[in-house]
Amino acid sequence: MQYDVVVIGSGPGGYVGAIRCAQLGLKTAVVEKYKTFGGTCLNVGCIPSKALLDSSEHYHNAAHTFTTHGINLKDLKVDMKQMIARKDDVVAQNTAGITYLFKKNKIDSYEGVGSFVDKNTILVTKTDGTTETLSAKNVIIATGSKPTALPFLPIDKKRIITSTEALTLKEVPKSMVVIGGGVIGLELGSVYARLGTKVSVVEFLPSIIGTMDAGLGKELQRVLKKTLGMEFYMGHKVTGATTKGKTVTVTADTPKGESISLEADYCIVAVGRTAYTEGLGLDKIGITVEERGKKIPVNEHLETSVKGVYAIGDVIKGAMLAHKAEDEGTYVAETIAGQKPHINYNLIPGVVYTWPEVASVGLTEEQLKEKGIKYKAGSFPFKASGRAKASMDTDGFIKVLADADTDEVLGVHMIGPRAADMIAEAVIAMEFRASAEDIARTCHAHPTYTEALKEAALAATDNRAIHI
Repeated sequence: MQYDVVVIGSGPGGYVGAIRCAQLGLKTAVVEKYKTFGGTCLNVGCIPSKALLDSSEHYHNAAHTFTTHGINLKDLKVDMKQMIARKDDVVAQNTAGITYLFKKNKIDSYEGVGSFVDKNTILVTKTDGTTETLSAKNVIIATGSKPTALPFLPIDKKRIITSTEALTLKEVPKSMVVIGGGVIGLELGSVYARLGTKVSVVEFLPSIIGTMDAGLGKELQRVLKKTLGMEFYMGHKVTGATTKGKTVTVTADTPKGESISLEADYCIVAVGRTAYTEGLGLDKIGITVEERGKKIPVNEHLETSVKGVYAIGDVIKGAMLAHKAEDEGTYVAETIAGQKPHINYNLIPGVVYTWPEVASVGLTEEQLKEKGIKYKAGSFPFKASGRAKASMDTDGFIKVLADADTDEVLGVHMIGPRAADMIAEAVIAMEFRASAEDIARTCHAHPTYTEALKEAALAATDNRAIHI
């Protein structure tokens, strides 16, 4: 079969790129090694983790806040089997949606492992060993990433597990050690802590969510400790883990060099993800991956060193985020079609789906100081928000960072209720190079959580927040 574009991988980057190619009139095919479309995100990442986060938050509220609302329950308990079944149904709905979209857009799909014969020929190897060859004028590599393993800590997928296995546990553990205080570790740790698991987080860095504004990590750690009883071992270097029966023992060195051990029912290794390029046959077309992270080098048009071969998402530089991959899929499709698209990488938001949620876009205070940029900072706490008081979600704050001279918004950082949704307002404002004054003078509905962003912008403009 001959195609204008063959996309290898059907995750957020791959399927969005394929659909945009089809919309632009390009004959398109997608090669996917698994039986369902959607990649890590839809099958074992973003979507199933959010399903469990929502379910566990409902349970936690029922157990801890319903009585304050005047709602009394008897015999409250977790039905783990049903919770996992609901999660699986959510995944099935979303993956079926991709199947529908491919049919709607007349995109051909092939199940199997896609590999290069040459830059215009893709070999599809199916599970039964049979093969099929596709011819393509252009190829988009969108094969995503896999959980990073520590060389000294073998993952047995039974007691020492990754995020993938953590989505299918059959019981609520009494205890759990999470190695890594980043987004994945904290989200999954939150799921089980809400259900009653004693969760201990071991992090090598001095703060959790270390790539985000320092104030966010500090506040999130405080809240997770207060509301969920999570324990944090910061600045600790994990040295190993062993399993004996149903118990995992994790050893680590403290900041002072002393050795400690933590026992738990499960240990989740969540130390990041690594680009997945195995079996692609990149060597056959002359592409060499980077030694660190195994990423594929690309130019400003996301084209590899081989003309007509592009790469997007987790397999290239930048944040490993589904929405970044989606934008890159669209970008490459439009580039192939002869358009001149753009992506502002400074304005790709980052989100942590704990509760309270954490969201950030633009530069952090630490980055502004490092760059020597003079700035103004304004923040507003949710404890002063009428809407947050009504919903009993008063932890957290919103911080707006603006240029000291021009008042242009340079960064917005928030931790609080529905921060994942609210950050979009900041992204749009910054995309249009809004000033803090612009946000402050935009009418916000009352009562809403987003009023806190207006108040933070007022504070950044001229320290004139109204409600604090």
